[in-house]
Amino acid sequence: MDAHLRDLRYFVSVAEELSFTRAAEQLRVSQPALSKQIRGLERALGAQLFDRDHRQVQLTAAGQTLLTTARRVLSDWDDTTTAVAELAAREQRTLRVGTLTAIGHQLYAQVVDRFTRCEPSWRIQLRSFGWGDPTAGLGEGSTDAAFLWLPVDARDIHTEILLREPRFVALSSRHRLAHREAVEFHELAGEAFVALPRSAGPLREFWLGATDGEAATVTVVAEATSADEKFEIISSGTAISLVAAGNAVVYSRPGIVCVPVTDLAPANLAIAWRRGESRRAVQAFVQAAIDAARAGEPDFP
Repeated sequence: MDAHLRDLRYFVSVAEELSFTRAAEQLRVSQPALSKQIRGLERALGAQLFDRDHRQVQLTAAGQTLLTTARRVLSDWDDTTTAVAELAAREQRTLRVGTLTAIGHQLYAQVVDRFTRCEPSWRIQLRSFGWGDPTAGLGEGSTDAAFLWLPVDARDIHTEILLREPRFVALSSRHRLAHREAVEFHELAGEAFVALPRSAGPLREFWLGATDGEAATVTVVAEATSADEKFEIISSGTAISLVAAGNAVVYSRPGIVCVPVTDLAPANLAIAWRRGESRRAVQAFVQAAIDAARAGEPDFP
């Protein structure tokens, strides 16, 4: 039986983390499912890939050999699929744009209007990504440009800030602070927070109130991979979360109140693209985003 690419990705993640728990979190699968997949790969290859006990996980000699080949296979496959997708997009004159949340303030409509005036033969394909990929497809090459919330830990991606939005705390309308006009962050001490997944990297810490690169000290009781999922958890009263002012408006719904947090630095919404990008259409879209943001004066609640 041949190994599938998914099997190799799971194997490489465990091999690099030397932990089924951390690898499962990174892959966003359950640990039992990951263990089952690895056991299936070992049976298919007729070799034990890991020495594992309750304390540690180590690669066997067979695992070390497979790791070198698996990394090369996955890298070649990722490079090939990226190249094919880019060629297809060019032939179709389609610009692939990623986003992590809905874009408020009519900014996206204004960007599209400016871009289509500059590149009338191109069309835009907007793709929404979960918080697990803070690069909104740029890192894996499935988008050409993206609207990102900063910070993002990716050296091969260039960003330009479009908007600086105050941060609010989103609460159930039954919460003790729901009636307040504003709060300070220390007043949220002891509250249960819903967090982004760990794969969001420094963005997770930012939305938990971390400052100056220090880890957040709040209590996390749930994780959400999208804004809709986050607001569902908040409306249930299970947890609270920090949100950008624009999203406080876009995702407004019954049962949720958003209150300004006066002593936190604002959130930065940026336009992003890969370093070394030379295509005229991508450059035109980036410039359209920058020009639209400079021309607008968003009103925050």
